[in-house]
Amino acid sequence: MSVSFQQISAFKSYSSWAKDSVFQFVRPNSTNTNNRSARWTTPSAAIIPNFHLPMRSYEVKNRTSTDDIRSLRLITAIKTPYLPDGRFDLEAYDALVNMQIEDGADGVIVGGTTGEGQLMSWDEHIMLIGHTINCFGTSIKVIGNTGSNSTREAVHATEQGFAVGMHAALHINPYYGKTSLEGMVAHFQSVLPMGPTIIYNVPSRTGQDIPPPVIHTIAANANFAGIKECVGHDRVKTYTGTGITVWSGNDDECHDSKWDYGATGVISVTSNLVPGLMRELLLRGKNPLLNEKLLPLIEWLFCEPNPIGVNTALAQLGVVRPIFRLPYVPLPLAKRVEFVNIVNGIGRENFVGEKDVKVLEDDDFMLVGRY
Repeated sequence: MSVSFQQISAFKSYSSWAKDSVFQFVRPNSTNTNNRSARWTTPSAAIIPNFHLPMRSYEVKNRTSTDDIRSLRLITAIKTPYLPDGRFDLEAYDALVNMQIEDGADGVIVGGTTGEGQLMSWDEHIMLIGHTINCFGTSIKVIGNTGSNSTREAVHATEQGFAVGMHAALHINPYYGKTSLEGMVAHFQSVLPMGPTIIYNVPSRTGQDIPPPVIHTIAANANFAGIKECVGHDRVKTYTGTGITVWSGNDDECHDSKWDYGATGVISVTSNLVPGLMRELLLRGKNPLLNEKLLPLIEWLFCEPNPIGVNTALAQLGVVRPIFRLPYVPLPLAKRVEFVNIVNGIGRENFVGEKDVKVLEDDDFMLVGRY
C-alpha cells in the first residue's frame, strides 16, 4: 500500500475518529445562522492523528523491546566533554562511556541535563546519539534525550533518534511555557508511538509537576517504559504499587527508593564518577553503610545546579578537559579542595580514570561562550 494512499485513508477515517474525541465543536443550530453566542469547545481537528509515514512505521520494530528498557537498573546520565573550541571531545566521551560499561552500568542517557543537551544544536544532539549507538550500542542501552517543550521539535528529534538507532527516548513535559494536563497527555501521546519511552518528571527544572493521572493515562501505551521520578519516595510508591516502572531521579534517595519503595533503579549523575559503587548500591541488597558513605559526594555534586559539580569533578579527576560551555562555570576553589578530600575519603580507586585527583586553579579552566 503506497504512503499517499495510506494518508488518504487516514483522512477518510478522520471524521469518525473526531466523533469519538472528547474535544468536539458544539455547532450552532443550522437554521439560526445569526446566532453569535453559540457555545463551542476545543476542536479535535486541532489534534491531527499520526499518519502512517515511513519514519513512524508500525511494521518496522525497534531493536529493543519496552521490557528490555524496563529491566535496566543503573542508567548513567552521561557527561559530554568538550575540546578547547567547544566541540565535542569524542575521545574523552568514548573513554567515559567505556568506563561505565566496564563498571556495570546498564544504560546511558545521551544529551540529558547532565550531558548538556540544552546547550546543543539538534544536529549535535542527534550526531552524539548516533555516535554512541555506533560505538557502544551492542554493549549498553542508549537512551536519547529527545524531549522538548515544543511538541513539533520533540516529534522530529525522536524520529531522528530512532532512525539512527537509539534504544529508547527520554521525554520531559513541556517546560517554561507549560501546558494543561490534557496538553501533557497529547504531547506524550505524540511521541510514544515511535518506540520505547521513559517520561522524566523534574518539577524543579520544568516548573510543573507531571501528576499521577497523566502517567496512568499514558501508561496504557505499549511503548511506555516507565518514569524517571524526582518528586520523592511517596510518588515512587504510588507508581510501583500499580506496577509502573520507576527510576529514581534523585541520587541521594535512590537507595531507599529501590529497597524500601520498589523503584527499579536510578538514572544517576553520581555514576559518572563511581559507577561501580552505584551498581553495588542498587544490585547487592540493602546497604545503608555504603549509602551513607556516598552521601557527602552526592551532596557536593548538587551544591550548585547540575551539571556544574560533575563537570568540575571529572576535570579534577583528569577524565575530561577543564572546559565549560557557558552559562556553566566551575565550582569555586574551596569546593574544589573539598572534592579532593571526598575522593581521598572514599578511595581514589573507586572513581573513574587513572590520574591522581588534584585541585585545579581558576586559570586551569576554559569557559567557552561561542561554540
